[in-house]
Amino acid sequence: MNASLQRFWVLVRLSLAVAVGWVAGWGWGLATLALQSLVLALGFVQLRWVNQPAPGWGALLKAWAGEAVASELAFSWRQPWREWAEPDHLPEGARQGVLLVHGFACNRGRWNGWMRRLRADGVAFVAPSLEPAFGSIDDYADEIEAGVRRLMAATGRMPVVCAHSMGGLALRAWWRRYGAQHAQAPRAITLGSPHQGTRMAALGLGVNAAQMRRGSAWLAALPGLPDVDCFWTPCDQVVNPAATAIQAEGRAHRVDAVGHMGLVHSDAAWQQLQVALSGQAPVSPAPTGSAPAR
Repeated sequence: MNASLQRFWVLVRLSLAVAVGWVAGWGWGLATLALQSLVLALGFVQLRWVNQPAPGWGALLKAWAGEAVASELAFSWRQPWREWAEPDHLPEGARQGVLLVHGFACNRGRWNGWMRRLRADGVAFVAPSLEPAFGSIDDYADEIEAGVRRLMAATGRMPVVCAHSMGGLALRAWWRRYGAQHAQAPRAITLGSPHQGTRMAALGLGVNAAQMRRGSAWLAALPGLPDVDCFWTPCDQVVNPAATAIQAEGRAHRVDAVGHMGLVHSDAAWQQLQVALSGQAPVSPAPTGSAPAR
């Protein structure tokens, strides 16, 4: 469903740009396409007041520039048109597996870059597109469990589970429903997941957006993941205040000067996945600056 909605939105933007260009000149048509990035900038400006200590203007500018590219790549290309460009990979004899879980208003195409690299490394992976797109996060647990079981059948072991944004809460909902059926907890990595809710969910549509709001009763009742590394950024324009991306008892990893979508492109996150796949014992990261206010 998300792919269809995003294809529609891409065509609307292109049609509007052509119409404006035809009437007012092609320079104005191109400027129309840039409006989305200008609106995106407002989300970064607010962080000067939302996060304390506030990120610097230079970090915010760098994060916005990267996010403009990452958002166009995700919402104008990979998710609407390339959702299945990288099919699930379950090679015979694989010894390691990764489950990749996308976030709100996204689909499995969000992980195309990671899937391509995992395939090259011979690592099994499954990446579901969660449906219904705007339904309850609880509804995603069955699909996540199916992916975990496929990977366990292929590798003989519990996969590493990695999630972006709302996907981290979907993993927690899955573990609440199915955790007792597994002999061991997974190593989990979450990137910009609203573990403590987010202010911006008040602007979202659907049951899942309501569940992600600050003070949500559903979120308060949701148990945490037993073994989780939480990546957060003080420049996250979607999940804020910044500390809301850190689960209680989780290992917090700070990434500077990147936005919400940019966390998926973070070298630090990819390297943490390699650590988890290697089976090394988790280590709490060294401090990289002032901790955000909770």
